[in-house]
Amino acid sequence: MGDFDPLGFTADLPVQEIKRFREAEVTHGRVSMLATIGYLVAEKFHPLFGGEVTGPANSHLAQVQDISPFFFAILVSGIAVAEFGRARTGWEEPVDAIKSNIDVEGKTWLSKLNDDYYPGDIGFDPLGLKPTDAAEFAEMQTKELQHGRLAMIGAMGMIVQEQVSHAPLF
Repeated sequence: MGDFDPLGFTADLPVQEIKRFREAEVTHGRVSMLATIGYLVAEKFHPLFGGEVTGPANSHLAQVQDISPFFFAILVSGIAVAEFGRARTGWEEPVDAIKSNIDVEGKTWLSKLNDDYYPGDIGFDPLGLKPTDAAEFAEMQTKELQHGRLAMIGAMGMIVQEQVSHAPLF
């Protein structure tokens, strides 16, 4: 699709803002890919919590919170640690960002990605899947964005279907 921006969101933006948009898109795409897999798997298999968590996937998190509040606290803590780690890797400290944004058009105020940070690349690659060749890396990033966009649409469809029908997908 090339430089896909049909509504011109990035037409007059500085590179820093475009990088921020890319970071948001990659992050939301990754979460959506996990959510899509979660919806498809969680409604068929219930190995955790003695099979007590059942029904539409939209209700699973609330059921877990009722059954095991301690597990829910661990889950939230794990997400917070991961987000703080991502923020420390990719983002400037807020005080530094304010100073950096003084001369930037389309200010981001408290948030600015580090100049040497590529959106979505937090350095976590335990299986060594990240290509070392720049062209291969760009191709993999494009595929990830496309799959993430599809997953965002898919997850949204599954969420809406369950909200409307109040029944599991399958």
